[in-house]
Amino acid sequence: MARKYSKKASAKVGRAMRKRKSGTLKSGRSGKKVKSRKQAIAIGLSEARREGKKVPPKKSSKKSSSKRRSSKKKSGRKSKR
Repeated sequence: MARKYSKKASAKVGRAMRKRKSGTLKSGRSGKKVKSRKQAIAIGLSEARREGKKVPPKKSSKKSSSKRRSSKKKSGRKSKR
């Protein structure tokens, strides 16, 4: 089976994890210290993506199909005045 992530992408994640542990990893715009393990991994993967390494695309948030259908119905109606 083929690798999902390249070795360089794994190295980026490892670097982000080490920076988080030492307390020097900061998030994007706000510049706050990153404490979450998951957020550190996400930062490492996004940096690898930016450099063009082999990383699967970011997953989009999924709504349940019933919610999607009901929101379409609501938006299609016009109110009577």
